[in-house]
Amino acid sequence: MEKREGKYTTVSIPVTLYNRIKKLIEGTGFTSVSQYVTYVLREVVAAHEEARYEEPFTEEDKERILEKLRKLGYI
Repeated sequence: MEKREGKYTTVSIPVTLYNRIKKLIEGTGFTSVSQYVTYVLREVVAAHEEARYEEPFTEEDKERILEKLRKLGYI
């Protein structure tokens, strides 16, 4: 992994989680727990940002919901 220069802040995590991550990254390309956690958080944040712009339901989902509402007499 490439190290980028920039400003950083500290985020606290439980020691038990830190130790689990430390074992998990042994033998990988990650050189520190911080590097791995940064990678994971970037992935999670990117997924959430992408999800904001997606329709929560497909057209098929909408039709199924509308059909259920019709059968229940709501529409």
